[in-house]
Amino acid sequence: MLRKRKLALLGLAAVLSFSVVTACSGSKKENNNAAPGTSSPGVSEGTEPKKDKATFTIFNGVAGSKDGNTNETTIGKMLEDQTGVNFKLEFLVGDLNTKIGTMIASNEYPDVLIPDAAIEEVLNAGAFIPLDDLIDKYGPNIKRVYGKDLDQMRAKDGKLYVLPMSAQVGNFVPDPEPAAAFYIQRRVLEEAGYPKVRTLDQYLKLIEDFANKHKDENLTGMVTLTHDWRFFATSNPPMHLMGYPNDGNVMVDVNTLEAKTYSASDAAKKWLQALNGLNAKGLFDKASFVDNYDQYIAKLTSHKVLGFFDQRWQAANAFNALKDAARKDPSQDAYNYFPLPITFDENIPDAYVDGLGSVITNRGIGITVSAKDPARIIQYFDNLLKEENQILISWGIKGETYEVNEQGRFYRTKEQIDKIDEAFNQKFGFKYYSWNWPSYGANSSFSDGNAKGVGYQPEVFQMSLTEADQKILDQYGIQTYTQLFAKPLERPWYPAWGFAKDAKSPEAMWETKKDELTKKYYPKLVLAASDKFDTIWNDFLKEFGKLDTAGYEKWTTEQVKKKVEAAQGNS
Repeated sequence: MLRKRKLALLGLAAVLSFSVVTACSGSKKENNNAAPGTSSPGVSEGTEPKKDKATFTIFNGVAGSKDGNTNETTIGKMLEDQTGVNFKLEFLVGDLNTKIGTMIASNEYPDVLIPDAAIEEVLNAGAFIPLDDLIDKYGPNIKRVYGKDLDQMRAKDGKLYVLPMSAQVGNFVPDPEPAAAFYIQRRVLEEAGYPKVRTLDQYLKLIEDFANKHKDENLTGMVTLTHDWRFFATSNPPMHLMGYPNDGNVMVDVNTLEAKTYSASDAAKKWLQALNGLNAKGLFDKASFVDNYDQYIAKLTSHKVLGFFDQRWQAANAFNALKDAARKDPSQDAYNYFPLPITFDENIPDAYVDGLGSVITNRGIGITVSAKDPARIIQYFDNLLKEENQILISWGIKGETYEVNEQGRFYRTKEQIDKIDEAFNQKFGFKYYSWNWPSYGANSSFSDGNAKGVGYQPEVFQMSLTEADQKILDQYGIQTYTQLFAKPLERPWYPAWGFAKDAKSPEAMWETKKDELTKKYYPKLVLAASDKFDTIWNDFLKEFGKLDTAGYEKWTTEQVKKKVEAAQGNS
């Protein structure tokens, strides 16, 4: 039910798949920004004198990174030199709701909070301060980047408490990799002669055939992720298999704009029956329903897992580790994963590639009531949104992590690409700044036409390909992974999971109860004896039938239409 992130992710990346806002193309360059690629980012002329150094705290409600200080990285130190500000980052360990609940109960918060899925609880607790006056006084770049979408981000009281993680700036740059997919180990495709794989049945047969031929390896056919809010990696596939993008709990008809839920649909039943069948053959990892996120990533990098479904940003830690290993030892490439556009039927066009969407208003970063100096923090955010610093956090330093050719195009040399592994990303700061800060969206472009996302720049993507990458792309007659997938349709509301709602609203309550039911019944359905499946499914339907699903669909449809109307009015 959650994030595309970009997204963003990691050039994709991470993140996931990153979320963008509807905006007309074109972005005028700020006069106070250095010309991209001509000098190292620094303090622009006319800025205030440097102040004493200060350290602020941030809690990030997403796990997967090490705690640390931004000024311990190259990027963070440069930004500290510009602003005098360092951030001490703490990332989630354990349960998000428990951590946020403890903060709320004690009324003690970090200076800055990224509550992720618990954002409504934080807002209802009054933990964030309004940002309106601060942005008016210190936020010219915030206004430039978020522009007209600021009004969509306001709370019911009309005030602005949270900045979304990204906004579309400039022209839309397509991602060479899909936001999500059904992934399969490359060696499986190689052994099968690189077949065309379009349906779930074809995908599962490939996995089963390979596992049967390699019984001595003790392989796992598929794993799935269910930990905490990440359960969506298990519950989302039905909509993708039906040819819809990640709109969370609903599938939205592009013609009628009607939103329909799918958790208790025939599509969900078919998906769960497929996993049930895989489990009956000993090819599904039963621990999927108890493993945490770190255990999931460890299994993906173990060489034992043949396939899985996920958002690319969410599995990025595994992808990066596998790619790093393959660069050092090309024989390890066989264990890398290849994305496939799987649907139930070959006649169903897939929708795994993200197009231009809408601003996400139910995720973001805010300054808390415990903050020692909100003005310094908002100034840091605004400084971060200068084009020169967006280049810094994405591309790094000219001559060290990227180059500029005679036509002004950014690129990376093979030596630069080879050295920028996970360890480098951590030390340099790319990892800290890849997501969860106010930022240009992953699909954005700079004022000179270069892509914001490094992996989205065609020159870089092609240079980043290893011989093994090129070999498998050639086998399928494509130059980028997304060419194997259908082109995205225009969806001005996308993603529907990003619609803001009050935590006590009927819609939020529906989502909570739906989550409770799917987390209770989906594991039972997957792990049940095949002759018990229908009985358990009928029990699930009875419980699900007690929810006001019609009301939820009506509300979501209304939000979709509002987003479409807003997009049409701003084009």
